[in-house]
Amino acid sequence: MSEMDDLAAFAVLVEAGSFTLAAQQLGCSKGQLSKRISALEARYAVVLLQRTTRRLDLTAAGAALLPQAQALVAQVERAHQALARLKDDMVGPVRLTVPVSLGETFFDGLLLEFSRHYPQVQIELDLNNSYRDLTREGFDLAVRSEVANDQRLVARPLLAWHEMTCASPAYLEQYGEPRTPQELAGHRCLLNSHYSGREEWLYHQRHELLRVRVSGPFASNHYNLLKKAALVGAGIARLPSYVLHSELADGRLRWLLRDYQTRSMPMYLVHSYQGGLPKRTQVLADYLMDWFRRSGEALDRL
Repeated sequence: MSEMDDLAAFAVLVEAGSFTLAAQQLGCSKGQLSKRISALEARYAVVLLQRTTRRLDLTAAGAALLPQAQALVAQVERAHQALARLKDDMVGPVRLTVPVSLGETFFDGLLLEFSRHYPQVQIELDLNNSYRDLTREGFDLAVRSEVANDQRLVARPLLAWHEMTCASPAYLEQYGEPRTPQELAGHRCLLNSHYSGREEWLYHQRHELLRVRVSGPFASNHYNLLKKAALVGAGIARLPSYVLHSELADGRLRWLLRDYQTRSMPMYLVHSYQGGLPKRTQVLADYLMDWFRRSGEALDRL
């Protein structure tokens, strides 16, 4: 046993008032406990207890040592409680609400990477483009594009995405690659029906705003359907950068008109304003921040 163990045993013995009770609490025999106290006295070259058949009396040395031994026991107990809380805090559900297309991008990571490291954290992923009230609807985390007017939320910048014009190599081989936004008017474009002005694509270059009328064979309000249409060569799409990481990296889609700026928008990871987050919520928030950081760095390298 270490010196710290013997000090803790001393504090337990004084609190219990007898070797029998203290030995039961410590899970050892009376003889073993007596040897530990004797070893402590020999180490400090003092007598800590006056032993009689009926009682234990502290000597002056024992009285001086007791508060330190009790503080040690209390510190160990606090450590046990902290670890127990941490263990309990890593078990249970975390409810996360995000826009549909954004949630689909990191779903594989949540399912395979995050869950491998935190198997007892149960993720409930709500894919919804509508505003969700975190407090009223019981969500722990959300991803939002607008948070400035909601003082109940704490917001962490998650990513800044921009629209990217892209097409498959097969489409470009058949129809050619547009070199300027104006050339898009002669191409088959895939339109986002979520926007009322879907047939007008905007570009910026040297502070000049370019408005281009486009048309094409397909429109949808779902980014991933537009991406699938682009992948099979159905036309040219304008998509958020966060849905294109792997397709641009492996060459299934090509980024067009890179010299022209397009619409960009920040996104935030938010939670209700409160004290410290439960550990399981914090590790999920940190994972999402890291996932989008890594994805952004990979996109910057293209």
